[in-house]
Amino acid sequence: MKSKITDFIKRFQEDRESYERVQETLLSNLVMISETPAPTFREHTRARCLVNRYISNNLLNCHVDELGNALGVIPGKSDRNILLVAHLDTFFSEKVDHTVTILPDTVKGAGVADDSLGLAALATLPYILETYGIEPEANIILMGSARSLGRGDLEGLRFFLDNFKKPISAGVCVEGVKLGRLSYSSIGMLRGEINYRVPESYDWTKFNSEGAIINMNDLINRILEIPTPSKPKTAINLGSIEAGTSYNTIPKRAKLKFEIRSESEELVEDIARQIENQTQELSSLSGAHVEFKHLARRSPGGTDFSHPLNKISRDILSEMNITTRLTPSTSELSAFIDKDIPAVTIGLSDGENMGEEDEIIQIKPIEKGLSLLVGLILAIDGGYSHDN
Repeated sequence: MKSKITDFIKRFQEDRESYERVQETLLSNLVMISETPAPTFREHTRARCLVNRYISNNLLNCHVDELGNALGVIPGKSDRNILLVAHLDTFFSEKVDHTVTILPDTVKGAGVADDSLGLAALATLPYILETYGIEPEANIILMGSARSLGRGDLEGLRFFLDNFKKPISAGVCVEGVKLGRLSYSSIGMLRGEINYRVPESYDWTKFNSEGAIINMNDLINRILEIPTPSKPKTAINLGSIEAGTSYNTIPKRAKLKFEIRSESEELVEDIARQIENQTQELSSLSGAHVEFKHLARRSPGGTDFSHPLNKISRDILSEMNITTRLTPSTSELSAFIDKDIPAVTIGLSDGENMGEEDEIIQIKPIEKGLSLLVGLILAIDGGYSHDN
């Protein structure tokens, strides 16, 4: 099996004419997908675009399911199933300019790395397999998952795994960046949101009633004082804050988005309780409505370092001279872990300005990223998915 993977990687590198056609197809798919807005819970148009690409490649069972997942199947010769997933949704609303700019070495646009490139790889995969004469034994299920980010909390993928009636041998979560990333475990995580709102009949003479920004800043300082040990690894990330409308108006609303990560599920719970207690104290002192919301949860878990899928993944990266970056994940991988399905998350290229409207991906590394993806499919198809 390893020789089969090696042969494919060599062909992919040496047959420049075939790869140029692959790259052209992938970039075309990338532009189509990227320029179709898909904020969480409103991914349907992008899902239909992806399904139409499946249909044009003669895949089976092409459809958008009840949760908005875009599905298609590359048929195999056995009853085994491999699930490839990239998330459909982005953090960008329809109001954001989704125009994509392709330069000789880069592609720039909102969400091109997270995760339009992953979706484009799925849309291009049937063409790659046909071009290089690869006929998998297992069925390859391609899935653009809906409702993955933020409040979506992986709802689309969880729905599919709960309702799919056949066993899945393994999963591969396909992300745009970073090439060399390899995840097969999940870290404990809680994503939350704190909303501060001043009621209409507010007593501005009340102690500590300086307005939303000052009070939220005080809360942030208190959160930053919470101890976060290095063992087990623990961190609090303050990801976003929104408040205020003008220079001369006391702000009455503020919103803070944050994430707690730890190798210890108990520490995640403890820190969340501390933050919630502080929001209650702020509400009591200021007289404002301060609400603490849990948006998403992950539990620690995953497969062992020595698992066959993880070992072959590292071997393929090594053979391609790609530096392996082992890192736990809080994305789609968590849904596989919850179902005891062996899975990995990989990145396809390198990028810059992640999460910004001018997100950038490098074109040249995509070749290695696609080689890695197909190599993993060949490995799983050949049996590297379960412990012996």
